[in-house]
Amino acid sequence: MLFITNKLVNFTEMKALLITLASICFSVNVFAQQTITLSGILKDKRGEVLPGAGVYVSGYKIATISDNKGKFHFNLKPGNYDILVQLIGYNALNKNVLIADKPVHLAITLQESVTQLAEVTIKADPNRLRYINLFKGYFIGTTPNAALCNIVNTDVLNISYNRETRILSANTTDFLIIENRALGYKIKYLLNDFQYDYGKRIVYYEGYPTYEDLKGSESKKRKWAQKRLEAYHGSAQHFFTSLYQNRSTEEGFIINKLIRKANPDKPADSVIKENIWRITAARAEMNKNKTDLTSLKVHLGLNEGDSLNYWMKKRNLPDKISVLGREVIKPDTLVHCHNENIKKIDFTDILYIIYTKEKEVEAYKDRIGLSISRPPEIGDDQISLINLQIRPVFFYKNGSIYNAKSMLYEGYWGWEKIADSVPMDYVPSR
Repeated sequence: MLFITNKLVNFTEMKALLITLASICFSVNVFAQQTITLSGILKDKRGEVLPGAGVYVSGYKIATISDNKGKFHFNLKPGNYDILVQLIGYNALNKNVLIADKPVHLAITLQESVTQLAEVTIKADPNRLRYINLFKGYFIGTTPNAALCNIVNTDVLNISYNRETRILSANTTDFLIIENRALGYKIKYLLNDFQYDYGKRIVYYEGYPTYEDLKGSESKKRKWAQKRLEAYHGSAQHFFTSLYQNRSTEEGFIINKLIRKANPDKPADSVIKENIWRITAARAEMNKNKTDLTSLKVHLGLNEGDSLNYWMKKRNLPDKISVLGREVIKPDTLVHCHNENIKKIDFTDILYIIYTKEKEVEAYKDRIGLSISRPPEIGDDQISLINLQIRPVFFYKNGSIYNAKSMLYEGYWGWEKIADSVPMDYVPSR
């Protein structure tokens, strides 16, 4: 029997492809290996074309600039994409696009930014700097790579803390710019929603990131290439990519089941509270009246050993116990095809994912409340948990997930955040 007292720590996928289920049920059998043209034109609300705008494919290292006529185009494989547009003086915009077997043309209208007006009318929050530092830890992360990340423009963050719900919230209307000197990326992230729940210790964020290579010497580029490979290996993106290819076992992933259930040795909280109160009150009366301990136990109807210490120990027991099933789950029994380009998983209980090709780093082991309990023979292999929130989980060939809220991660994947992410078009060197 395996006891786990970890709290849930992270909702995570970095893309939120929030579209209806019907819209993803397309078939591109013949065109799966072809590229399709996505083109568009950018205008303002007066109908004037907008040249020089940055146009990005969210989650990828794909970008272009609108020409003098406000036009742009990409050649993309069939799939579902979020197209991001940024131009100084205008609000950043994202547009979800489904590419199947025909060229797609977009007519996009950008709205002028009112940021300067907002800066005049919004009252400064004396706690803002503290909130930003907390945000950095929960969004960028606390890994060794996170120490080499810097948010260039924290001024675009709309951030607040609700004392009643104990939730830290943030979003942006413009791109949050992150320089990742560990992996060599400049990340632009249009943050739709970020929340950290202090009570449940759950982090959730969704938005639209884009990646650019930082400039550096050849030696730096080689170092970044190695660090990117390390970041990708064992990640959730690596796991789902290997699942799609039916190669998760060869790639080093072992899948087990974890069953969480109520701890039979722990009475209800109300019972524990009542007994602690009764004994505490009776002890106070005993001290006042100089009653002996034996008389106290008779008065309260307590069994031998039934004492304040006994109930305090009961209170400290975990609410739930976890039982690890040692039967390995075969990928072909877990994964099913939804259509030519999308696969899905559906399961009960919790997936217990062991990555055998990398060990947990010391920085992770030092984080209290993150590490997942394990049998001794697993050693220091990286372990992550997948809690299913919305079933089934749909995923693509590159490891991206249809719905960011479909899963809740614990363990190593709950620890790794934006600082350890790579683009969805990243191709590892083997």
